[in-house]
Amino acid sequence: MTDTTNGVTLPEAAARRAKASDLYRAVWRWHFFAGLLVLPFMITIAVTGAIYLFRADVDQFVHADFMRVTPVEGQGLAPSRIIEAALAAQPGTAVKFTDPAADNLSTEITVQPESGGRMAVFVNQYTGEVLEVRPDRSTFAWTVRYLHSFRYFGPNPRMLIEIVGGWSILLTLTGIYLWWPRGRKGGVVSVRGTPGRRVFWRDTHAVTGIIAGGFIVFLSVTGMPWSSVWGAKVNQWANGSNFGYPSGLRVDVPMSDEHLDHVAKTSWSLEQARIPETAPPREGMSSIGVDAAAGIFKEMGLHRGYSIALPRQATGVFSGSVYPNDLSQQRVIHLDQYTGQPLLDMSYAEYGPLGRWLEFGINTHMGQTFGALNQIVLLVACIGIVLLAVSAAVMWWKRRPSGSLGVPPLPSDRRAFTGLFIILVIGGIIFPLTGLSLLVMLALDLLWQKLSAARDARAFQS
Repeated sequence: MTDTTNGVTLPEAAARRAKASDLYRAVWRWHFFAGLLVLPFMITIAVTGAIYLFRADVDQFVHADFMRVTPVEGQGLAPSRIIEAALAAQPGTAVKFTDPAADNLSTEITVQPESGGRMAVFVNQYTGEVLEVRPDRSTFAWTVRYLHSFRYFGPNPRMLIEIVGGWSILLTLTGIYLWWPRGRKGGVVSVRGTPGRRVFWRDTHAVTGIIAGGFIVFLSVTGMPWSSVWGAKVNQWANGSNFGYPSGLRVDVPMSDEHLDHVAKTSWSLEQARIPETAPPREGMSSIGVDAAAGIFKEMGLHRGYSIALPRQATGVFSGSVYPNDLSQQRVIHLDQYTGQPLLDMSYAEYGPLGRWLEFGINTHMGQTFGALNQIVLLVACIGIVLLAVSAAVMWWKRRPSGSLGVPPLPSDRRAFTGLFIILVIGGIIFPLTGLSLLVMLALDLLWQKLSAARDARAFQS
C-alpha cells in the first residue's frame, strides 16, 4: 500500500514517518512561539510568586521597625483609642481597623485623607505610639503582589495574566508531546552531556518541564481568576444574581451599591458582594461604636487578624472579615451599626460549589492550604519554571543559526497544523484574550513565512 505526500508516492511506513515528522515540526514551531511570548513573563511571575509565598515573614522582616512590637500582657488599648492615635498622626476619616494576627504585631488603621489616596497608619496597640504612616498597600509584600499580577503597571496590563496563563497551558501541552520518549531513553528522566553541550540544556529543559508541567497548568488555571476578562466573567457567573450571596443566605435588608472589595481585603469569590445597609436610625439612636462592634465580632468567634470596615454614613454597617490560611475560618459578618445585630454571617461552608472550588484553588495557589509544605512545593515549582526559561534560552542560543532567529522549520505538509489549530482555537474560546493573541501570533507567523520565502528567492537568484 502506498500514500502520497506533496505529490511524492511513498511506502506506507515512510508516509507515516513523514506525517509524524510533520506533526512534530508543527508542534515544535508553536511550542517555540509560545515560549517566545510568555517565558520572560513567566520568569517575573515565578520570582515574585516565590517571594509572595512567604509574604508575612518577608514583610515582618523588611518592616520589623513598625510591624513588630513588644507585647504587654493586659495592656492592649481599645480599638477607638488606637484609631484616635492614628488620626492624630494622619488626619482624615478612619475607614478600616485591622486586628493584629499575633500579639507581637502592630495594629493597622486605614485612613482616607481629605485629598489623595488612602494611608496606612501602624500603631503600637499597647502604648498608642504611631510607628509608621505610609500609603495604603505600599509594603514590600504588597509591591511584590502587584508586580506578580501586573497590577503595579495599571489596570490594562492585568490582561497579560490571561494571555500568559493560556499560553503557559499551551506551552505545557506541546512540551509534553515533544518530550514523549518514542523509544528514546536519554533525556526522558535523565540529563545527558555537560553544560557546554546543547543536549545537556535540551535534557534539562525536557526533564524539568515534565516535572514542573503539572504545577504550571495548576498555577495558570488558579491564577486566571485575577485576569481582567476571564476572571471578571467567571466571578460574575459564580456569584449569581446577588453578587456573592448564595441562595438561602440572602437577607431581607436593603443592599447598598458598595462592594466588599472596595472597603476590605476579601476572598476572590466575594469581591463583587454588595454590602447591606443599616435601616435609617430612629430619633435618639446612636452607633454602637467600634469597641462594641469589635467585642461582638470576638464573641461570634471571628478569627484573629480580622479587619473591620467602619461605617461612613448613617446607613453604613460594621463589616468584619477575615481570610486566614484555614479556609474553614474564612468569614464575613455585617453588623447593624445601631443595634449590633448581624445582618449577614457567611463562612466558606456557605459558598456555592464553584465558589468553594475556586477559593480552594486560589488559597493553594497562594501557598496557604497545606501550610509550610504548600509553600515549599510551590517554591520548588517556581524555581523549576525559572530553570525552564533559562534552559530554553541557552538551548535556543546554541541551536540558533548565526544571524537568524532560529524559528523551527515548517512541516512539509501544512495539513499537520490542522489538529494543533483546533486545540488552539478551543483554548482561545475558553480564554478570549489568549485567543486574540493567538490570531496575532498566527498573522506574524504567516508574515515571517512570506519574508523568509522572499529572502530565499533573492538568495537563489543571486
